[in-house]
Amino acid sequence: MTDFDKVDLNLLRVFLVIIEERSLTRAGQQLGLSQPAVSYALGRLRALFDDPLFIRTPEGMLPTPKAEQLAAPLGSAIASIRDTLGHSERFDPATSSREFRLSMSDIGAQVFLPLICEKLQRVAPLVRIAAEQVPLPVIEERLRLGQLDFAIGNMSALKLVTNSALLFHEEYACMTRKRPGLPARRLSKQKFLELSHVTVVSSDSSHVQIDDSLRARGIHRRIALRVPHFTVIPPILLRTDWMVTLPRGVARVLNENGQFLIYPVPVELPHIASTVYWHATFDSDEGNRWFREMLVETLHLD
Repeated sequence: MTDFDKVDLNLLRVFLVIIEERSLTRAGQQLGLSQPAVSYALGRLRALFDDPLFIRTPEGMLPTPKAEQLAAPLGSAIASIRDTLGHSERFDPATSSREFRLSMSDIGAQVFLPLICEKLQRVAPLVRIAAEQVPLPVIEERLRLGQLDFAIGNMSALKLVTNSALLFHEEYACMTRKRPGLPARRLSKQKFLELSHVTVVSSDSSHVQIDDSLRARGIHRRIALRVPHFTVIPPILLRTDWMVTLPRGVARVLNENGQFLIYPVPVELPHIASTVYWHATFDSDEGNRWFREMLVETLHLD
């Protein structure tokens, strides 16, 4: 049995960062520690829990079953301690230098980050952001462990395991290169079907559901190209007569130079619900609450 008197909270923090990074070198960089210091801390953790905890593999430091078992309760415990200590300090956006960690897609970053950064520069100039694209299957765990503060996007499965707030609803649109012979305002269903299409098939993107929705309405597109990200699409469309179906706001961003035509989809599709997600563990954290309210205020487009 682990002797509680020997538990050093700094050791537990090292454990959680190794779990997240799967690398002693990257863990040290995140913690501001040398690799020998991280290795020493890991040795103490192994003695404390009487388990190897991590096995070195070509893919990185693989957690043992014991480490996997410890990750969730230790992450929740550290989060609770951080939350308790945070109550003694009021969060002041004007002076705080806190870092908030966000998960969003590549196109989400392109659309949302300029608005967020503009707002922060004005009201919270010292607050920092770390944005990344976290795979959907691990978002809930990282939110729960405090390794991620917010996820932004259309990920309905997260609503069952996190708290959330709607940012806006948005409709889909079609986009293709400007060229002679295309209508100015609306695209017929026949023309839509004649064109070849590009589709985004990232496993953590809700946009993979577009084809399901179209097929349910008797629409079967001819797919010429499948790609993992929206941001690669503009140079492809500029060199082809292909079309993409995407959120209208994304189309506006990608069409900044006015090189494309944007049409309504010639069949009704469900709207996209862009949402911000966070874990209930941090619901009462003053900084978390301020930041999510800022996100809703800044990104709410309805």
